[in-house]
Amino acid sequence: MATPRSPPFLSSFLSPRGDTLLYLIALLSIFSLLLHHLSADSHFEGFDADEDLEDDSVILQPPLSTLPRRSPPPPTTLSTSSDPESHHGPPVSDSVSDHVSKPYVATSSFEYWDEDEFEGFPVEITPLEVTDEAEAVASVADSVSVEADETVRVSEPISWTKMLRLYVIEIVCACFLIMFTVNYFTGKKKNEALALAWAAKFATRDTIFDKNFSLLGVGDGDGDDSPLLLKEGQNVFKFYASGRRFCQGLVATMELKSRHDLIARLFNVVVPCKDEISIEVYMNEEAMDHVVFALAKKKAAKVMQKEVRDLQRFANLMTSAPNGRKWVAEELGVITESKEVAGDLITETVLDQVFGEKAFEKFGKWFISMHFSDQQQSTHRKMLVFKFALPDVNHMADMTRLVALVPYYIDLIGRYKLSSQARSKTEAARTKVAQEVYKELQNARQEALQRKKAERRKLMEEAESKLNAEALRKREAKERSRQLKKAMPKMKMSRGA
Repeated sequence: MATPRSPPFLSSFLSPRGDTLLYLIALLSIFSLLLHHLSADSHFEGFDADEDLEDDSVILQPPLSTLPRRSPPPPTTLSTSSDPESHHGPPVSDSVSDHVSKPYVATSSFEYWDEDEFEGFPVEITPLEVTDEAEAVASVADSVSVEADETVRVSEPISWTKMLRLYVIEIVCACFLIMFTVNYFTGKKKNEALALAWAAKFATRDTIFDKNFSLLGVGDGDGDDSPLLLKEGQNVFKFYASGRRFCQGLVATMELKSRHDLIARLFNVVVPCKDEISIEVYMNEEAMDHVVFALAKKKAAKVMQKEVRDLQRFANLMTSAPNGRKWVAEELGVITESKEVAGDLITETVLDQVFGEKAFEKFGKWFISMHFSDQQQSTHRKMLVFKFALPDVNHMADMTRLVALVPYYIDLIGRYKLSSQARSKTEAARTKVAQEVYKELQNARQEALQRKKAERRKLMEEAESKLNAEALRKREAKERSRQLKKAMPKMKMSRGA
């Protein structure tokens, strides 16, 4: 009996060969891949796997160190939660919640998502844009807070101490201007009062100058209301007098302290100075002999002998008093051309009234100096100069004896004549000084001429350096011909008879 034969396919399947086995393994592999694909698609079809998606996004989120530090990083989930812990930064105000609560997913997580599944969602969100928006929102919030603080600060009442601190510079400047203005008017008034007090004491009717001069003040003498003083500045006043023998007139210049200037007044507190009056008497040419004489305090006398031109040339400082004579106080120094002149000018009357030991202690504190010379370096060569300090308004009478020296010495110098021996010495000294002055003028004139020649020569050399070779050659030829012509002997032609 014949055994039934199986179909060839089944027999080949049950008893596979080598190539059939390979086909079977490939079929099983395709089937397993198909099942795996179907299972993966079913995983993304619903919303049941939200938690898995959140886990994947958290895993794929970049580390915090790589995110920008200037603004809080955006959320990495798709759901918008009201919980502030879902953000990695401080909570944002409600007014800007629409800008900050926009969903954001890391760029690296989009590589594993299906673009067709989430329609309308931005493909890529740059973190920089969100950061700029956050910065803008933060700046708006800061400005709002600053404005709120300013409104609160303005609404608060400001105390007086705080107001003074805010305007301290303006207050100081205003106080300085007020002090300067007040000091200007008060100082100006005080200087005017001091000058008028001196004029009232010595230049009004029946006073020293009124008795010794016929014309007083700056008027023409026709009216009694002419002003006595001429104001040349806030601290400079002048008084004029004329109409007396032996002199053309006098000018008294009062140089007072700058009381009207606040800065100068503060400086005078540190470096004290005095109110001074200088009286210059212009002597007639024929009324004054050869006299060079000065009297001052010893320290001032040494300075005068070194600095004043006529005292430096003609006079010397006296070291001892004349024999058998009563002399000036120890504080005073005498500069004179000869002892004869000093002895004749310092009389007994003057010593008893002002310059003696006892009188000078009482009246000499206002004395500065007096200088008589016929060789003054000014428009008038023969002058008498007196310098006194001015007391205050209430003690102006203390310098009466000093002012009385002015008419006394005008008469004394006008009548004084030197002896023949002293006159010969003074004339020899003046001749010698005149020759020295002439030599000095000649030397100065020669130096000026030499300087001009040097400048002219320098200009010619500069001009020659600018000329070209041809012009220089022509100039040299011209100069040579001029020299030859100058060296040739001169010939004269005469006509015969």
